[in-house]
Amino acid sequence: MTQQRTDGAPQADPAGAYLEALRGRLASDGCEVTASAWRDCPVVIGGRSDRKARWFGTKVELFVFAAAVPAVDEAAMAQFTGWAMDYAKSIRSGLAGARNAAMVLPALVSGAVQPAARTWVAADARILGTSVIGRPLTVETAGSGVSRVTMYRGKVMYGGMFTGHVMDKAALYFT
Repeated sequence: MTQQRTDGAPQADPAGAYLEALRGRLASDGCEVTASAWRDCPVVIGGRSDRKARWFGTKVELFVFAAAVPAVDEAAMAQFTGWAMDYAKSIRSGLAGARNAAMVLPALVSGAVQPAARTWVAADARILGTSVIGRPLTVETAGSGVSRVTMYRGKVMYGGMFTGHVMDKAALYFT
């Protein structure tokens, strides 16, 4: 496990630095930014609600969960995605159902992302019930920046009208 700083100072490793920058991008876009832990790894959590007329009055809640880990494999990505979707379901506001949807962007950040993990996240969105849709991401860091962000970019049956909005936010946050 990567050593984590507890004094609040930014981490020196590329994945830790990426999380600090992500925290800033989330805050500047109006997200409420909090933190939690998964497997003893700090997790940056961002959340926001949006409602637009073209969505017929439906509210979408967007949750971002990101953690820096030493390596990302398919099993870790699946476990983190499940944890993030359950967490989002527990903290979302309003009633679940046709008028409210939760979109979740769970991201593991590492300098070592296995090809199977990239394939898994790019294959499809993950759905919990009918109102929590996850689009997992892998973020590969190399040296001073990001070398690759991988995620599913297609439509989903439930929540499909929010695809453009979620993709725009993902592009803004995961640069």
